[in-house]
Amino acid sequence: MSDPRVTLIGKPGCHLCDEAREIVARVTRELGVAWEERSILEDAQLYERYWEQIPVTLVDGRPHDFWRVSEQRLRAALA
Repeated sequence: MSDPRVTLIGKPGCHLCDEAREIVARVTRELGVAWEERSILEDAQLYERYWEQIPVTLVDGRPHDFWRVSEQRLRAALA
């Protein structure tokens, strides 16, 4: 796979992040797209920017969804 097109920003113990991870993993696997996960607990800048919105998904480095990941919107953005 190439560089990640999708970034999931969250933190351990976040149930919404767990749900988002499942959706992101499924969609990216089906479409053959690379993704990565980053924790706000390991990056002060991410924490400052996103702590009230996690989980946050970025597509191609741009904000895409927050709090909940829409599988339809993610598929459309990656098409």
